[in-house]
Amino acid sequence: MRLFVRVRATVVGLAAVAVFAFAGVSGAAGASGTVVAAGTGEVAGAGQAYPSVGAGTHFLDDSALLGRTDEKAWYEANIPFLEVPDQAVQSTYYYRWRVWKEHVRPTGTANGDVLTEFFGYPGYAAPFGAINASSDQQIDEGRWVRDQQPVTDDIRYWLQEAGSGPKPATDTYNASTTDWAHEYSIWLASAVLWQAEVSGDTTAATRLLPELERQYQGWNSQYNSQLGLYWQVPVWDGMEYSASSYETDPADPYHGGAGYRPTINAYQYGDAEAIAQLATLAGQPQVAASYRGKAGALQAAMQKWLWDPSRQFFYDMGRDNNPSHALLSAREEIGYVPWMFNMPAAADSSAWSQLTDPQGFAAPYGPTTVEQRSKWFMYQADQGCCRWDGPSWPFATAQTLTGLANLLDDYPAQSYVTAADYDQLLDTYAATQTANGQPHVGQAHDPSQPDWIYDANDYNHSTFNDLVISGLIGLRPQLGSTLKIQPLVPASWDYFALENVPYHGHNVTVLWDRSGTHYHQGAGLHVYVDGRQAARAATIRALTVSLTGPGAGSQAASDFSDLAANVYGQGSPAAFASASGPGTAAADATDGQVIYSESQQASQWNDCTGSGAAQPAGTVSDLGVDFGAAVPVSQVRLYTWADTGSGGHVAPPAAYQVQYLGPKGWAEVPGPRARPAVPAGNDLNLVTFPAVTTSQLRVTMTGPPRPMSR
Repeated sequence: MRLFVRVRATVVGLAAVAVFAFAGVSGAAGASGTVVAAGTGEVAGAGQAYPSVGAGTHFLDDSALLGRTDEKAWYEANIPFLEVPDQAVQSTYYYRWRVWKEHVRPTGTANGDVLTEFFGYPGYAAPFGAINASSDQQIDEGRWVRDQQPVTDDIRYWLQEAGSGPKPATDTYNASTTDWAHEYSIWLASAVLWQAEVSGDTTAATRLLPELERQYQGWNSQYNSQLGLYWQVPVWDGMEYSASSYETDPADPYHGGAGYRPTINAYQYGDAEAIAQLATLAGQPQVAASYRGKAGALQAAMQKWLWDPSRQFFYDMGRDNNPSHALLSAREEIGYVPWMFNMPAAADSSAWSQLTDPQGFAAPYGPTTVEQRSKWFMYQADQGCCRWDGPSWPFATAQTLTGLANLLDDYPAQSYVTAADYDQLLDTYAATQTANGQPHVGQAHDPSQPDWIYDANDYNHSTFNDLVISGLIGLRPQLGSTLKIQPLVPASWDYFALENVPYHGHNVTVLWDRSGTHYHQGAGLHVYVDGRQAARAATIRALTVSLTGPGAGSQAASDFSDLAANVYGQGSPAAFASASGPGTAAADATDGQVIYSESQQASQWNDCTGSGAAQPAGTVSDLGVDFGAAVPVSQVRLYTWADTGSGGHVAPPAAYQVQYLGPKGWAEVPGPRARPAVPAGNDLNLVTFPAVTTSQLRVTMTGPPRPMSR
């Protein structure tokens, strides 16, 4: 059995910190964080916290591209590296990997990791703070990370574990549904298929077919067999106070009236197609035929009822008090969602003319969530979160860009939008993701001004990097032994590179160098597989590459189950500490979140008195976890936070020792091997040792050799 213990610690003052936290300080305000991981078992990769990259190219300077990013080794092991001339896109790309990583949350041994939307756990969230409204986008983004364990854990969470469990059928949690995976609209089967298209692991995906069918059928209570369409209430599409909710139920615009919406019908179409593909792979032709039939019927019904041939767009159609089946007055950005799944007919492409129309969705920081010619545009949008009637919404922007890439790559040529429009919209999307000169993504952005009007810190409710990889650079994932590359990059670019993308067990690099002088590999477009050139073209154009050979040889990270995580801080495992500072408790250190940020006090613990008096150098402090039962442990991972900026006053400890509770009391674990040897701040500190069986583990930390000053 493998164990994984994570703890976040915080120090107030001039502090040294580490694992279960230490601070020996003077009284100046500060913060620090740590995490601990413990594991046992002799397996391949034991002690390997990150996957190895394997055979690939080395044209880019990974460390330089990461800059001052914390825990660089995680990124170097996990993400494809990008270099492009557009600095807004490039900087946002690396920032968004940080956002995704921050929202990987261990929940304990029963459910593994979940991917979260917010830090903490909102009251309407599923167990452990997960919310299914954006879980599919979190999966879509994460499919490009080399270590897929958090992604597969999250998929299982929604299909087999706590996320598939019962929830109250009340207004707070959606009164129309009874389980967490149906609280909000979702395209989960598509997300599972798309993840398999990148990983190449179709076996894992096909094993989930019973659960995917159950998930699909879970919407049956919201299906109108006469129309052949599904209905949804706007708020459970995540779109309270939207144009459609104001128009369908002005007395209750928070919810709005139920409607036959482009969203849920497109999601169900996509999921039916995904289930059909997976059933074919699993040798279940009858199941495949059934779901293809469902998809075809939905496609026809949506074209019949939700497409307006005179206004050339997909609309919401109110369910109640609508005997004539009239469509709503306003075009909403959700009309582009069907293209995420290649659902519309080629003749429907005229809808995209609205994307570049200033009276449609085009805006300096757009696209807008409703067309600007509508009376609902920015209606009451300044009266507080959350009005989805005009503000630029990252969730919807990501959907629109996904659909636009599909239109440009998969549909016949049309005259309404071009690759340049994709590039412009992606650049605009990147430009919104700043605040006060720093990378930032919130909930909704003013479409006309460089301001977030509804905010949240590092809000994980959209994709960006998937749009760069699969859209801009054009790695178009698919099943089988070939890779399609269809770049949408600006024609003016002299160079770009996306290096060592994990794809079907291989590392794929796509590189463009107009003159041949930037990367010194010769002029043109180059594609490398596992470090060897597999294709080349004189111009930027579509290429198909065969995937042959054994693969890159990447070794997986050690497999862990987090034994110490306790999201709510109740029961076992229970954190304990020698002291806790004002407003903190040891349980704050075991909520599972690893965030290198002074601002995230809710996930941080400190042991400072708050009196302002300096503590002597060499002060020892400890933080530990009582597992509630004896368990084997052979690893400890410490993630510390250190203030390295100007005037920094928080640092890692001078030394630490891992101890376990044995028959004769506390003792140091036998033969500990620490990497690095000297405690590092803003990084992983890994300790391995021969397995011990214990009910409690702690880390004792010794402060810096002399008091620190600001």
